Parts: sequence; C-alpha cells; structure tokens
Amino acid sequence: MGFLNEFQKFAMRGNVVDLAVGVVIGGAFGKITTSLVNDVLMPPIGLLTGGVDFSHWKIPIGPDNPTTEAIDPVTINLGEFINTMVNFLIVAFAIFLVIRVMNRLHEATFGPDEKQPSPAVNPPEDILLLREIRDSLKKQA
Repeated sequence: MGFLNEFQKFAMRGNVVDLAVGVVIGGAFGKITTSLVNDVLMPPIGLLTGGVDFSHWKIPIGPDNPTTEAIDPVTINLGEFINTMVNFLIVAFAIFLVIRVMNRLHEATFGPDEKQPSPAVNPPEDILLLREIRDSLKKQA
C-alpha cells in the first residue's frame, strides 16, 4: 500500500498535473496548427508557385522498377518536411506571442522586475591572501 500512496502523491503534485495538462493542450494545439498549415496556408502558397501541392513533393531515391508498381517507391518526402517546418514556425511564433503577452501582463500587474543585487560572497582564502600580499606590497613601495 505504501507504493500506491507514494505514486498518488507523485502524480497529484502540482507540477506533474500541470505538465499533463500542458501535454494535452499542446497536442490539441499541434493539430490545430497542422490543419492551419496544411489546409489554410499551404494551398495559397502552392497556388503562387504554380499550383504545386507541397505535400506531394517527393524525390525518388530507389530504382524505378516497372514490375513492382504495387509497391510504393522509396522517396524523400521534401514537401511533408516543408509543411512540418512551416507548422513548427507557426507553433514557435504562437508560443512566443503567448509568453510575450504573459510577461507584459505580469509586468503591468507587479511592476518591472528589478534585478536584486546578489548577496556578497566571501572570496576564497587564496584570493584574500593574494589581496593582503598586494596591499602590503603597495605599502612598501
């Protein structure tokens, strides 16, 4: 029973639950941006490039064998890669905008973050000794 209680404490900690919520929302957001890229952005871009659908851009790398028509040839799917890169850029930009708004709201609510001076750190003994030697040499000169 101790193991189950320990697991329950772990699973119900705030950061684990927050992470789970973030993963679920991130997955849903990823589907939205994928649809945005594939269904909204890429068709007009394809139209501008002569009606080319990027998702069908492929570079065949295997031998072209007419006897194996039922088997898809080995290809490098360049169009899918371009769609994925555009998708990533949109997600990264959207996250940037959300973080930017959150930072502005935090600053408006709590004021600008002022850098607190770091507490004085005692230097190591060898540095103190070297300083003493330097100071005594200055006095002698």
